[in-house]
Amino acid sequence: MTKTAVVALGGNALTRLGQSGTAEEMADNAATMAACVNDVIEAGWRVVVVHGNGPQVGNLALQQEATTAVPPQPLALLNAMTQGELGSLIASAVNALRGPGAAAALVTHVTVGQADPAFAAPSKPIGPFFTADEAEHLAGTRGWIMHPDSGRGYRRVVPSPEPTGIVEIGAIRALVDAGCLVIACGGGGIPVDASGGHAAGIDAVIDKDRAASLMARLLGAQALVLVTAVDHVMINYGTPRQAALRSITTDEAESHLRAGQFPPGSMGPKIEAALSFLAGGGEWAAITSPGLVAATLSGEEWAGTRIERSPSQVVQGR
Repeated sequence: MTKTAVVALGGNALTRLGQSGTAEEMADNAATMAACVNDVIEAGWRVVVVHGNGPQVGNLALQQEATTAVPPQPLALLNAMTQGELGSLIASAVNALRGPGAAAALVTHVTVGQADPAFAAPSKPIGPFFTADEAEHLAGTRGWIMHPDSGRGYRRVVPSPEPTGIVEIGAIRALVDAGCLVIACGGGGIPVDASGGHAAGIDAVIDKDRAASLMARLLGAQALVLVTAVDHVMINYGTPRQAALRSITTDEAESHLRAGQFPPGSMGPKIEAALSFLAGGGEWAAITSPGLVAATLSGEEWAGTRIERSPSQVVQGR
């Protein structure tokens, strides 16, 4: 039986640190990502790609407000625009390797709850970095909420609610079954409230790792791979006792998480997404860099951080 892997790529992988986000830069970065994904397909996996959009949607929001000649669009629609933009770049890069039509990018809506506490505490950074003076000016003139980020300056933050469902999951499943590489839930998906009987857009940005975890659970995927800038997850990071984690159980991951080893602003959401996937019946999750994705999926012991269900979960059928 062909196995399915959901691979989550960060928006920072498509607009790298120090880049301005030109079309040429993003196309080059998409080609690098496509080569990584192609190795996974060649190893016999069906692949669904979920990508972030933090840098791109923030840049688009700035561009929207740079002129009064056309009306600015709400954040929900900016998410849709970046889904089309980045989905096209990734699909084109994959098709260049595998032939026209090998990849399909699907604009995807993801349901969230109106009562989600994230709406009262915006935390998802989007767009470029600003100085303290620039951040103060933007907060005053545009009403943006600005937070310091990683010691590199200030960024706009927006609500990041928990995804509860994927509207187009049936179409995604059909495309996967047809043998397509599917690009879906771009930017975490377009947040919508479906409680009123139709999907109404909500201004927020869903964490792409959480969306990928939900996607993997709904598809019954065997593996969830969260691609990041480091080869392995670290404990005691930045200290003389720093150590790379290679193969760990969910019990070990939860213990490290409770001990504060994985901060909320960096590795924490990835660990939580992996744990949710495994609790929902997934076989294993991995966190690694782009160059090690294929080796990690092949089971190479030296490649990436691999998280597997603890024996108690396997016995209980969880």
